[in-house]
Amino acid sequence: MAYYPRKRARSEIPHIRSWPEIDGGPKIQGFAGYKAGMTHVFVVDYRPTSTTSGKEVMVPVTVVETPPMKVLGIRLYKDTPYGRKVVKEVWHPKPDREIARRIPYPKNVSKPKAKDLKGLEVDDVRLIMYTQPYLVTGVPKKAPEIMEIRVGGGTIEERIDYALSKLGKEIPFEEFQKAGAMVDVIAVTKGKGYEGRVKRFGVKLLSHKNSKHRRMIGTQGPWHPNWIMHTVPSSGQMGYHQRTEFNKRVLKVGDNGGEITPRGGFLHYGVVRNSYVIIHGTIPGPVKRLIRFRDPIRRRGVEVEVPQITYISTASKQGT
Repeated sequence: MAYYPRKRARSEIPHIRSWPEIDGGPKIQGFAGYKAGMTHVFVVDYRPTSTTSGKEVMVPVTVVETPPMKVLGIRLYKDTPYGRKVVKEVWHPKPDREIARRIPYPKNVSKPKAKDLKGLEVDDVRLIMYTQPYLVTGVPKKAPEIMEIRVGGGTIEERIDYALSKLGKEIPFEEFQKAGAMVDVIAVTKGKGYEGRVKRFGVKLLSHKNSKHRRMIGTQGPWHPNWIMHTVPSSGQMGYHQRTEFNKRVLKVGDNGGEITPRGGFLHYGVVRNSYVIIHGTIPGPVKRLIRFRDPIRRRGVEVEVPQITYISTASKQGT
């Protein structure tokens, strides 16, 4: 019952409700990219308690194309007894024209000044950022995705100064996290449509002596209460749910997509032409799906400076 209701996600752009507190200077605490596909690499095992620690092992990895994101605006929040409220909001006067594909943008936007944002009672600083899918040839879209990303670390004044310095500029993935760091991955899973009880909940098949069907359920519940309770496994939507995977390791951050693109390109995606990140293991969603990253909110695992990758497979994924 942990994932209820099991219905389609509201939006393909994942929504992040919680952000961790971090130390150090101000920086963005999230990023977004597009899932390109999977391959495998050979890496020196960095886990000290592993039976193969210090040895070369093969691990499955996911490649996410991460072109730079741009800052559209700044939003300041104040905590109140009735929830978090917006105190001040400023926008970049001249954004990219593709923004008009997503939202109606006012024509006469004045350039924000530092004095307009200082002296306010502020508890949180966030950047309104957008992706640049028109730089990605594997994704057939031009309209950017707009999202809020928290600025963490330092004092509130330092965060505001950082936000003002980034307004209207591009921010690469390296300003969010480096190779070896842990991140949380949030995405909408692959949709599977309307599925039955056995596939959706994994209930046991009934005996072959059962009448009519085997892939039905043994009982819908007792006589009383005289309705079917929501805890009973039922048919319905499977997949296309927003899910969060905690503590995924960033193995590599690169600028040349040609060095990791397999021969013939990634299946149903093509060639990686922008900067990219390699994530240890699998992540939710099909290829081309928007993937959001966040600083780890339940941090576990060992600290690794830079994982030592000895080989990246670029063999064809075409099955020939």
